[in-house]
Amino acid sequence: MSFSEVDVKFAQPKKYVGFDTITTQIENRLLKRGFQFNVMVVGRSGLGKSTLINTLFSSKLADSQGRKSPFEPIEKTTEIKVTHHSLVENNVRLNINVIDTPGFGDQINNEKCWDPLVKYVKEQHSQYLRKELTAQRERYLPDTRVHCILYFIPPNGQKLRQLDIQALKKLGDIANVVPVIAKSDSLTLDERNDFKKLLQSEFMRHGFNIYPYDSEDLYEEERQLNEDIKSLIPFAVAGSEMEIEAGGKKVLGRKTKWGAIDIEDVTQCEFVFLRDFLTRTHLQDLIETTNLTHYETFRSKQLIALKENASNNNNSGSNRPSHTQASNTAFANNAGGNSTTANAAAAAAAATTNAH
Repeated sequence: MSFSEVDVKFAQPKKYVGFDTITTQIENRLLKRGFQFNVMVVGRSGLGKSTLINTLFSSKLADSQGRKSPFEPIEKTTEIKVTHHSLVENNVRLNINVIDTPGFGDQINNEKCWDPLVKYVKEQHSQYLRKELTAQRERYLPDTRVHCILYFIPPNGQKLRQLDIQALKKLGDIANVVPVIAKSDSLTLDERNDFKKLLQSEFMRHGFNIYPYDSEDLYEEERQLNEDIKSLIPFAVAGSEMEIEAGGKKVLGRKTKWGAIDIEDVTQCEFVFLRDFLTRTHLQDLIETTNLTHYETFRSKQLIALKENASNNNNSGSNRPSHTQASNTAFANNAGGNSTTANAAAAAAAATTNAH
């Protein structure tokens, strides 16, 4: 008889036992270790990516990687630049990796400029899998997997460019993508609403896999929260690291010739909704979804390919390559040919051989 067939009976202990403190025990261990959050910002130069990241976490986390003047050369290809930070708030330590992508979409010919981003995300999955399959692995594996991609859309009021369509499709299949309308204070409220509706129809038409996702595991309150968030996506945001005086008080915002904008005023900007979504309600879910959905999909594909390759080589002639050689090749091909997969392939091949 399996465990699922056993009738589980719930009972209240006659005296206090103390196992209800397990949540406190877990919390203490997690606080001691800290939390890891990796966010990638994607968008053309000049859309305020670094400013928004600094505003979201109220810290100096990113410096602009774009050109400081029109005379500086444009990056020939999309680059990946990672900065590491550790923030502490009320005894909670959050280790943040900010992954910037200078050069994305800045060329005249932007064909496949998303390839370095896709390759980077897969490489982090591959590195994590390699560490998982190591015989003597670390107790807590360093996590460099991308938990969230903030995709910046220019506030031009137009339909998505082919570049954005392809990038959102590719990235949405392998990571949690959250689109935002950058520098939305350049639009009137009516223009912003019309643009948001246009983009939402574009997302539906192209079938993008936009975070948050539907799930049967959610409570009704969580499901309703996700529906409310989906109605706001793409978030119309603006960032500012400067304090200005507005309405007789100091606020984060910017002054212009025609007035001032308080980015924490929800009637003017949706920055607060984005910040609460990323940090106060869905931070843990972003991390879990990366692990249980995107990484698990990658992991299962790699190990199935390795097993099939090993089986095929078992059935071939005596001149076949070894399990390790064949599996290394299959693993590297599936993961994009990067060198970090070699050890994982060897370990997975050995595990497959032992399983047989």
